[in-house]
Amino acid sequence: MPTSEHHTPHKVVVIGGGYAGTLAANHLRMRADIDITLVNPRPEFVERVRLHQFVARTGEATVDYGTLLGEGIGLVVDSATRIDTAARTVQLASGRALDYDYVIYAVGSTGVTPSSVPGAAEFAFDVAEFETAQRLRAGLEELPLDAPVTVVGGGLTGIETAAELAEQGRTVTLVCGRTLAPSFSAPGRRAVAKWLSRHGAMVLEDVAVTEVRPDAVVFADGAVHASALTIWAAGFGVPQLAAASGLDTDELGRLLTDETLTSVDDDRVVAAGDSAAPSGQPLRMSCYAAGPLGAQAANTVLSRIAGTEPATIRLAFSGACVSLGRRSAIRQLAGKDDTAVNVYISGRMGAAIKEVTANFAVSRIRREARKPGSLVWPKGGPRPEQSASAPRGVTSP
Repeated sequence: MPTSEHHTPHKVVVIGGGYAGTLAANHLRMRADIDITLVNPRPEFVERVRLHQFVARTGEATVDYGTLLGEGIGLVVDSATRIDTAARTVQLASGRALDYDYVIYAVGSTGVTPSSVPGAAEFAFDVAEFETAQRLRAGLEELPLDAPVTVVGGGLTGIETAAELAEQGRTVTLVCGRTLAPSFSAPGRRAVAKWLSRHGAMVLEDVAVTEVRPDAVVFADGAVHASALTIWAAGFGVPQLAAASGLDTDELGRLLTDETLTSVDDDRVVAAGDSAAPSGQPLRMSCYAAGPLGAQAANTVLSRIAGTEPATIRLAFSGACVSLGRRSAIRQLAGKDDTAVNVYISGRMGAAIKEVTANFAVSRIRREARKPGSLVWPKGGPRPEQSASAPRGVTSP
């Protein structure tokens, strides 16, 4: 590892121990003179891409941080409640405060049960976070196999959850709102629909849920559909820590940054992953983007410490995977701009690709712990022009 002549360590606090934050913390070890603290509310790393497996008891979704974090990184199991940019401290729920020279804001995303849908918050489960997935898993265990289950949301999370349960023989209805797998090509969508139909799942497109009851869901046309358990997988939100700290955010609450992932308010705050909105045009929420964005954020901090100009985002997409139970998946190919093309890989080959992809999301974090700076990713993809006059409180390294 490179050495440095600095005697006073630079303090970097990474808020959020998901795919982006954990990789960013490991990447920072490219310099030996950085005191790195990772703040996360859970003592274990959660593989969000496996939460549907955890819910169905077909896989686990947690990993010991001891196997992921490089030597010297401090793990603080706590929740950040405020970033005090004037005092340069991160306030924690426990009452503790962490001093920082730089913050990497990687709080990730959360599930959303909309208040505009009566009963959704009270009676629907979500599968976006470990704690809610635990409650959902327990709820499913109490149901007989033939009890009707409704999954609301036709995106990848909803599809994977519905498919996992349908493969087990459960009675599943997937309510898409509008379109099944809207980010996929028409041929890819048809392949997903065919698999779900073959495994007994009912797919309802152009149908919206307007109310959730303890034993049913109500559709926009007033129809009542029996549902012993309802899973809400329609959309994501983000923690509101940035807004609570007085930092500028987009409408969802993602931290507004420039193309180097630096906050438009303070260049000692750098964002990564689902909670970043560079130029107000965030990348797709995904573990695919989280790793490179974590490395990018760490590189921005390293550049500022070194007194050099940080690089801007360069990340090319290549498509997405959706698992269909344990033996099948669809690998949808896409252009660098993340627009799907009419090519996909399905069946057992698709499942093998999906498994490799899920494993890689964790293995690259471990590799970064062993060899900081090792992560590489496809470059390219259109990004908005960076404004030279973006407002920011500029500080010295």
